[in-house]
Amino acid sequence: MKIFFNSTFINKEALNDAGIFHPIKLEYYKVINEDEIINRNKAKFGIHVIKTEYIQNDIKVEDKQVQYVSNDEKKIEEILIKLKENEVTPIAINDVLSDFSKQMLLI
Repeated sequence: MKIFFNSTFINKEALNDAGIFHPIKLEYYKVINEDEIINRNKAKFGIHVIKTEYIQNDIKVEDKQVQYVSNDEKKIEEILIKLKENEVTPIAINDVLSDFSKQMLLI
């Protein structure tokens, strides 16, 4: 099950500095791996990030889900807050989670 956590639009100035002149929205979801509750060897919570680019006459969507991140719901929510604050996109989620795992024990 996927539960909406938060969303943000990437800072317009940062986009313009990168040569991007259309809005980009990021959405962050907490994933609950219900089927894994029985299997205690896998993490219960994951993360799903969706990036939507509103290009003139087109919409481009990119997403990435990391299913097994932690058994601690509070840690997942802390990570989701950090992802939103730093405008983390789907392409960067694995690297960012790797950095988090070095800083704290996720599972």
